[in-house]
Amino acid sequence: MTAKQKTFVMVKPDGVHRSLVGEVISRLEGRGLKLVALKMMQIDRNLAQKHYSAHTDKPFFSSLIEYITSGPVVAMVWEGPHAVRAVRALMGSTDPLEANPGSIRGDYALDIEKNLVHGADSPESAEREISLFFADDEIMCRE
Repeated sequence: MTAKQKTFVMVKPDGVHRSLVGEVISRLEGRGLKLVALKMMQIDRNLAQKHYSAHTDKPFFSSLIEYITSGPVVAMVWEGPHAVRAVRALMGSTDPLEANPGSIRGDYALDIEKNLVHGADSPESAEREISLFFADDEIMCRE
């Protein structure tokens, strides 16, 4: 049996604004992943800068911070075999115009900056992002 893995997923402000949170959750559950933590929140500038710290030297960093702090997000932790890879496949390419039909971005997004969802890109990123958005005691597993 494959070991369970946790990953971090966020429905970004455009996904929340367009009422696509339920669709994202439905697709992840349909894949067989288990939701283990969820909260709606407004990201402040400090948390946004920590979350996107890998992009600080990129020209789009400022607009990324402005966008992710522009409205509420839904932060989640999902668990299952190969959860990081499974979520990345369900989300589709970062550029929605290159995302496969049937993926979340392929079906619902048109803009590379406002592409509905974020998912950790590695187990290490998942661990770091989960610790940024959820305290250890906030993550409870349900059977």
